Amino acid sequence: MINREWHLLSRPVGWPKPEDFALVESPVPAPAEGQVLVRNKYLSVDPYMRGRMSAAKSYAAPFELGKVMQGGAVGEVIESKAEGIEAGDHILHFFGWREYAVVDAKNAVKVGPTAVPAVTVDAGAEGVPLSAYLGVLGMTGLTAYAGLLRTASFKEGDIVFVSGAAGAVGSQVGQIAKLKGASRVIGSAGSDEKVKLLVDEYGFDAAFNYKNGPVAEQLRQAAPDGIDVYFDNVGGEHLEAAVGSLNQGGRIAVCGMISVYNNTEPAPGPRNLARLIQTRGRIEGFLVGDHYDLQPQFVQEVGPWVASGALKYRETVVEGIENTLEAFLGVLRGDNIGKMVVKL
Repeated sequence: MINREWHLLSRPVGWPKPEDFALVESPVPAPAEGQVLVRNKYLSVDPYMRGRMSAAKSYAAPFELGKVMQGGAVGEVIESKAEGIEAGDHILHFFGWREYAVVDAKNAVKVGPTAVPAVTVDAGAEGVPLSAYLGVLGMTGLTAYAGLLRTASFKEGDIVFVSGAAGAVGSQVGQIAKLKGASRVIGSAGSDEKVKLLVDEYGFDAAFNYKNGPVAEQLRQAAPDGIDVYFDNVGGEHLEAAVGSLNQGGRIAVCGMISVYNNTEPAPGPRNLARLIQTRGRIEGFLVGDHYDLQPQFVQEVGPWVASGALKYRETVVEGIENTLEAFLGVLRGDNIGKMVVKL
């Protein structure tokens, strides 16, 4: 059997180019004791992967040149040499960008009907598609949950602004805020179609297309009483606008800054940071990896919301391992509505 996998050939400068990557054929690996062989069914492509393509020092090691890249994936176990995992089980793991992977059992999480509910989803959420474990019930969902509730210290009655709100993380942040009692939730997105989705389907109180005018002006119109929480997925102009609208004691959780990921020159910082002195405001960055202690609480609370339809989600599905790179570039362009996944 042949395994196809994506390798990083050179470190992109600015926007990644197809020649920076290669789809390579290799033999399907065999598992050793304590390992399983999994056939991936869905792969995750995420904005943070752009940072790992660089050699710059960061919170995660860069992808190695000439070797297969990594990312979230969910698949079916084909062969198991590990206790507690059998052929036919489905597992969540971190060896994406390939069709087949050998995974240490300690790094695999069982999902779906054969899983232990306590470590995956509440029993009421069984039956969700496997791809959901890469998004709404996976790292994406936990990112939204931890960033809003812990980093931003959300409390009932807060006015919340979310940038990149039609994306996988942003759409969940806004809905969780509403379910937790936010007095008003505002979102920004990059198209009129996405703006309509935020209001009509996800229940945001207001939303605007950041391409239609200055973000600061549109935010002031959508949030005339200011904002208490800003969940930042974009950075740049959005961050400056949020600082300008921040109420006293306001909190900003920095999840991502996709607007600057492909810059070749340093981006100008917000020009109004002195306003944090007046508002006693706080800006804090976070990584989901620091908050996995919240996983059981997240699963217990969000699982039933997903099962009941109280928390809605969208996925943009691209088919075929050969289209994984294009799916990733689509995330950087903002082509996706909700979580971008690749179906194999």
